[in-house]
Parts: sequence; C-alpha cells; structure tokens
Amino acid sequence: MMPWILAALGLLILLLAGDALVKGAVNLSLRVGIPALIVSLTIVAFGTSAPELLISVNAVLDDKPGLALGNVVGSNTANILLVLGIPAILSVLHTSTCNTRKTYVFMLVGSILFIALAFLGEFTLVSGLILLAVLACVLTDAFLEAGRHRRETAALALADSEEGEDIEGADPDMPWWQIVVFLVLGLIGLPLGADLLVDNASIIARQYGVSDTVIGLTLVALGTSLPELATTVMAALRKQADVALGNVIGSNMFNLLAIIGITAVIGPIPVDPEFLQFDLWVMLGASLLIVPFVFFRQDITRLWGVALTGLYLIYVFVVLS
Repeated sequence: MMPWILAALGLLILLLAGDALVKGAVNLSLRVGIPALIVSLTIVAFGTSAPELLISVNAVLDDKPGLALGNVVGSNTANILLVLGIPAILSVLHTSTCNTRKTYVFMLVGSILFIALAFLGEFTLVSGLILLAVLACVLTDAFLEAGRHRRETAALALADSEEGEDIEGADPDMPWWQIVVFLVLGLIGLPLGADLLVDNASIIARQYGVSDTVIGLTLVALGTSLPELATTVMAALRKQADVALGNVIGSNMFNLLAIIGITAVIGPIPVDPEFLQFDLWVMLGASLLIVPFVFFRQDITRLWGVALTGLYLIYVFVVLS
C-alpha cells in the first residue's frame, strides 16, 4: 500500500510544483519586461510540461527508459481520447468555430517524425537534436505569426500583452519575495516529486508483474495528463472550445518534440518492440480521430465524448491485459 501512497504523493508534489514554477516564471518574466505573449508561448508551455519532462529525465537516469517513453506515448493518447472525451460529455465542445489547422498539421508531422525515429530502435543524441530542431522551427513560426497578429490588431494586442490579464498565473501586484518563493518551491518540488513517482511506480510494476513501460503508459501517463484534463474541463464549461482543443494539440506536440528531444540528449532511450507494434499506432490513430473537428468544423458532441472516453478505457484494458 505504501508505494501507492508515495506514488500519489509524488504526483501531487509534481502538480503543485509545476503550478508554482509557472506562476513564479510568468511573473518574473513580466516584471523584467518580457511581453506576456512571449511568456505564454514559451515559459508557460515549458512549465506546464515540467512534470512529464522531469519524469522522463529521471526515468532515463535511473535506467528505466520504458517508463520515459511510455509516459509520453501514453500521455498523448490520453490527451486525445480522455482529455477531449470527458469534457465533451459534460458540455459539447463547439470546435466548429476553431481554427487550429496549422498547429494540428505540426502535431501530425511531429507524430510521424517521432514514429520514424522510433523505428531506428533507439532515441539517440542525434534523434533528440532532430526533434528539438523541429520544435525550434515550430516556435519560430509561432513567434512570427504572433508578431503579424499583433501588427494587425496593434491596440488590442498591446493592451493584452502589457496587462497580462489572460496569462495563467499572472498577478501584476505579486511581490518579489513571493515570486522567489514560487520559483524555489517549483525547482525543489519537481525533482523530488519525479523521484517519488518514478521509484514507486517501478515498485508497483514489479509487485503486479507488469513492466515499467506498461506503468508509464497507464498510471504515470494518466497522472501527468491531469493538468490538461482540468484545463480542458474548465474550458468546456466556459464554452471555450478553442482553448480546449488548442491545449490538447499543443501539449501533444510539446511532449513529442521537447520532452523526448531533451531526454534523448541526456541519455539514449531504447524503444520496446511492443511500442512499434501497437502503442505508437494507437497514438497516431487517436490523433487522426480529431481530423473532422479540425478540418471539417465538426463539434465534439456528447456522443463523441462517450466514444472517445470508451476507446481510452478499451486501450487501457488491452495494455494491462
């Protein structure tokens, strides 16, 4: 029972530390004059994915690469099927009004590149650098597009970027000491939480006779998808379908390019043959399921929500069995 408690404690510490790091980094950046638009595209994206990154890095350093790869692949599958499915059951996601085509194409290209590199048998230093180079191209395009958008809507964009009201964790009145406390808590809590979760998830795996890979695909992946699920549920209830869909697409793209890219630079990640035969194709298939919502302006109805959630439960059952 104790490994389950410690794993849950590790996950809780990761989520709280990630939130603290985002708040501290956002407010520090805004205080030193970095525009909020840039902060939202970089620091917030990196900060909210910090738990997945720390888990993957720790898993590789602890010689548990299956946990690292399972975390990312399982998280991406959960993001599409569960993180879009459950909110759609609660409230129809009116994705027909969203324009996420370019970002979605980037995500698909990243997924195909990721699968191609996986078939080489191992994510090496070169593989990591390739993924990070593609990420740099995606971020550059985002910066250029943001610049064009700001020039077209100068007054409105200037007000938004200077006030930072729409940036998660932004507080113009936050004192310096509080910013420092958030940063310290985040930087200390993330490695501590990652250590607790990785070590105890591996103990659970051994107790039940399942591999680190399976634990990464299920328990760890589901846990690290909780922030995205919470964000998407709130977006659905507030009728902000663009936030919900954009959150999932952006998170998946970042998981593939940044997390595995950085982790592979730190140490090699061998690819379990089961990934090549099943899990990677499930991840790609789940990504293709949202084509109607991105390109044909279909809404994600409650029926679709039930179908997506049901598919995820079937996937978990198959993996565990």
